[in-house]
Amino acid sequence: MSRFNKYGGSTDLTFEATGFFHTAQDDEGRWWFVDPDGGAFLTVGVAHADDSDLKYPHNIDVWRNKYGGSKERWIREGVVKDFKDWGFNTIGWTQDYIGGGWRKEFSWAERVTVQQSTSQFTPRDFEIADMPYVMLLRVAETEDWNGDPVFPDVFDQDFEDHCAYLARSVCADLADDPNLIGYSYDDAPSWAPHVSGADFPQLKGLSPDEREERLGEIAEKYYSTMAKYIRMYDTNHLILGDLYNGNRPLPAPVLAGAKEHIDVLQVQYFPKDTDESRQEMLDHARWASKEIGKPLFIPDIGNWTATEMNPNRSQAGLADHAARAQNYIDSLNTVVKEPWFLGFHWCAYIENTARGWGIKSPRDEPYVDFVNPVREYNKSIYDLRRS
Repeated sequence: MSRFNKYGGSTDLTFEATGFFHTAQDDEGRWWFVDPDGGAFLTVGVAHADDSDLKYPHNIDVWRNKYGGSKERWIREGVVKDFKDWGFNTIGWTQDYIGGGWRKEFSWAERVTVQQSTSQFTPRDFEIADMPYVMLLRVAETEDWNGDPVFPDVFDQDFEDHCAYLARSVCADLADDPNLIGYSYDDAPSWAPHVSGADFPQLKGLSPDEREERLGEIAEKYYSTMAKYIRMYDTNHLILGDLYNGNRPLPAPVLAGAKEHIDVLQVQYFPKDTDESRQEMLDHARWASKEIGKPLFIPDIGNWTATEMNPNRSQAGLADHAARAQNYIDSLNTVVKEPWFLGFHWCAYIENTARGWGIKSPRDEPYVDFVNPVREYNKSIYDLRRS
């Protein structure tokens, strides 16, 4: 059984310690994050830990009575305690799906607007948590789940000014934090044609072939601009780039444009509970990692089943939380031994009325039939990767 250091990295496989997270390959060609102390590190995280999920009329009494209405107590006694007990070592992107979007079936062909909570954890929140985390920079409002996206002119001074602001307002304050893994950009950005018909100004009116030819130039400018400003303030941390949507097309010119300006590839997947769907995830991830020549982690992956509060959130093959746990294991076993695999962040923490699923119920109680097998799996994942 693997032994772990304070970051959740391995003490059995070590690399050069730089004081910050970076990446390295072992002697067998497997990629790893490397934690600040030099331990081989898989990011095993949970995304969307948002305190507003405990402030609904149906559960604000839990917030007040269990945590004294204190976010600091909730982070220490809820988030950190839970994550570490369940074998998770990273706080993923903390904003959550709080309204709008898909009320029943999920379909990327449908034009929807998913409402997100307005703020992430602050630097002080992450200081309280004292565990590895990622920080998201919303570079553009082009998400697949955004029914009214805004595609910027990446060659305009306004875009430069926006990227410069993000860097000085966020990166300047985090540049010396050893717990920060790196900076993510947009969640599920639409680099393929958006369902709304919106597009980057330079791409409007072009044929599909013409659009494909011009897309790489736009992507290169987008990624190089944001990276330039991050590096003005922070040379210590990884640039993780966009959280690409693996369930939508990911054009090769976009990866070509990003290649020189990001350190790690992120692609999120929500496979169905079938071998075929999991194989599709594996094939796509293999292609994407090879195409860009970088290791990959999955920043959002999840599943759901009907619950008392959210009976509409049913998923074929997942009759209950025990089935969810088995699907979790089956999905991750599909990728855990791949040389490019750097980890994953599970979606999501507390079940709310919009997203409709989580590791914990709306009353802040773990779904034990899910949690128990997941805990055992997480604590063996380093051994599984190296076996």
